[in-house]
Amino acid sequence: MRLPRRDEYRPISARPRHSPRSLVVWLIGLNLFIFGLDGLLLSNGIGVQQTINGVPLTIQGRPVISPLLQYLGHFSVDLAIFKGHIWRFITFQFLHANLAHLGFNMISLYFFGPMVEKYWGAYRFLAFYLLCGAAGALAYLGLWGAGMVESTAGQPLVGASAGIFGVLIAGAILAPDARVMLLIPPIPMRLRTLALIAVGIGVYTVVWHGDEPGSNAGGQAAHLGGAALGYVLMQHPGWLGLKRRKRRKRRKGFAADPDEQNPDPHEAAPTDNVPGPAKIDQGNVSLD
Repeated sequence: MRLPRRDEYRPISARPRHSPRSLVVWLIGLNLFIFGLDGLLLSNGIGVQQTINGVPLTIQGRPVISPLLQYLGHFSVDLAIFKGHIWRFITFQFLHANLAHLGFNMISLYFFGPMVEKYWGAYRFLAFYLLCGAAGALAYLGLWGAGMVESTAGQPLVGASAGIFGVLIAGAILAPDARVMLLIPPIPMRLRTLALIAVGIGVYTVVWHGDEPGSNAGGQAAHLGGAALGYVLMQHPGWLGLKRRKRRKRRKGFAADPDEQNPDPHEAAPTDNVPGPAKIDQGNVSLD
């Protein structure tokens, strides 16, 4: 399967541009609001006590309390599949385990989201983003069922990374030669290279360390699911109602394509320096 040529897509700039009406801005704001609200509720003693097989979990005699919204919205095999809480395929995407988890995901969405939103349009981008996130949960479910991910049916999965991995793959297709600067370590590379490295880390973790506790193989499995669906949807934009523009080849005796006579200056391969973060996911839950 080939990567589509850049000129098969709308002209897209790799430089992030945001407006108050941008869906990316609203998604980031919603994630920040939910994280802040959960922390505020927890600081006021509003949460749910964690249990293991029905037994309350304690540390040094003190109960372990989960944030309320994270408890109500996280994805797990037990709740989403065995108990039919299908809304968790969506809600887990707006929950994060800690501030670092939230920060890396939102920085990634901030830098890579705008050009993908411009390609799809706001409503289709929202569908693209949420579908990639849900695909991450399905990949986690499938690899867990195949025994490739060490986890229990009740282990929670939270985070926006599956949807963001779909966005990353879409960005790598739209602007493969855009230059990004990693935060950790601070080195420049092409966006396509960053996407390949991120997917490679996911494959390596799941295949060679999936049975090791603490490897975050569940989160990496979700990353791969989001990346896979992101690639497929970019190959078939009509599935979300978007027609991909194609150029007509010049033939002898026929008029040339107007776009070829008057090329769009914005279609040059983008070389903007776009800072972007490396993905680092750590924690006791599977961080997507």
